[in-house]
Amino acid sequence: MRILIVGGTGMIGGHAADFLAAQGNSVTIAARRPPPPMVPMAKYPVLLGDYTQGTFSESDLASFDAVLFAAGNDIRHLPKGMDEQEFWSRTQIEGVPQFVSLARRAGVRRVVQLGSYYHQVMPHLIGESAYVRARHLADEGARALATPDFNVSTLNPPSIVGVMPGVPAKRYETLTAWAKGRLPEIPDYAPIGGTNYMSVRSLCEAIWGALRFAESGRAYLIGDVNLSFRDFFQMIFDAAGGSRHLQERDQEHPLLPDAFIIPGRGRVLAYEPDPTETALLGYTRGDLRRAVNEIVTLFGET
Repeated sequence: MRILIVGGTGMIGGHAADFLAAQGNSVTIAARRPPPPMVPMAKYPVLLGDYTQGTFSESDLASFDAVLFAAGNDIRHLPKGMDEQEFWSRTQIEGVPQFVSLARRAGVRRVVQLGSYYHQVMPHLIGESAYVRARHLADEGARALATPDFNVSTLNPPSIVGVMPGVPAKRYETLTAWAKGRLPEIPDYAPIGGTNYMSVRSLCEAIWGALRFAESGRAYLIGDVNLSFRDFFQMIFDAAGGSRHLQERDQEHPLLPDAFIIPGRGRVLAYEPDPTETALLGYTRGDLRRAVNEIVTLFGET
């Protein structure tokens, strides 16, 4: 299968490129800039463009059998001082369906969009969060373009855990440094609340399953394990060695600010993915600890 990965220079897109290539597919990555030569994605052909600016053309996409759209922006990417509604419209509400429409006109047969879990698990957030509303509308708008000859599906994953050598991962680098004792100014606690977590490897397995077996027009809620923020941070501490044990406090945390906890501090966003859908997509559960160990191994000596 000839697959184009939009957002292929990011952590998720890079892992997906390697995973899909390992299954025998021909992979090209689409990005605004070429990947740096030291990252694994540099070995793939690159299609330069910016979907938010409409710079891709039908001829750019015409040679591909499938597209993985892994470029959706989240709350961390909102530039300071930028109009929020304009940003979400360009990157999500209008930008994603417009690109999917372009793929359909180009003759692409399958599109898998990577969305987010909030609007499927907590639909009330659609009316409370501009970001969740944007994700919801991007999801709905993309899948509305499905036809019998154009398979469109969305994977809505939780918090994805993983790293790619050479790709910045400041959050995990800082968490590892804290767990290793290099940031003594941060007390040993986590904010109350929790969410679902999933390794990037499991996500890649789900992507490959969706590219082959997803029902057109369907949104799949995927995930792995529900953890409190305290238990997730503790997993990083345990992987780093030592015997420190974290407390749980109703207090904002410098490494997990309240602005990044979409449901609100103290809320638990927990769910179990549908077992039939999990089997259809063919992804592994129980892979989180391995992913955390990989992160700590990468950043533990830096």
